[in-house]
Amino acid sequence: MAKLKLDLHDIYNRGDQIDRALREVMDEAVRRRIPLVEIIPGKGSGQLKKRVLRFLEQKDVRSLYHRVEKDADNFGRIFVHFRWK
Repeated sequence: MAKLKLDLHDIYNRGDQIDRALREVMDEAVRRRIPLVEIIPGKGSGQLKKRVLRFLEQKDVRSLYHRVEKDADNFGRIFVHFRWK
């Protein structure tokens, strides 16, 4: 299964770049009809993970994907699932 991966470790403290990177990976998933995007905010304080989840809850973003899964085994990882017909 094809998937896209976005690791936010390098830009964790640059808010504008975080939003841009998230937008780009979501747009690419839609454009290429990729069924899964793995986002790695890392484990830190949890603030970056919260930011990613807030981004995913925006109405225009929420309409793009099917569901979000928080990795039960790895706190620092989020999966975004798409359903393509």
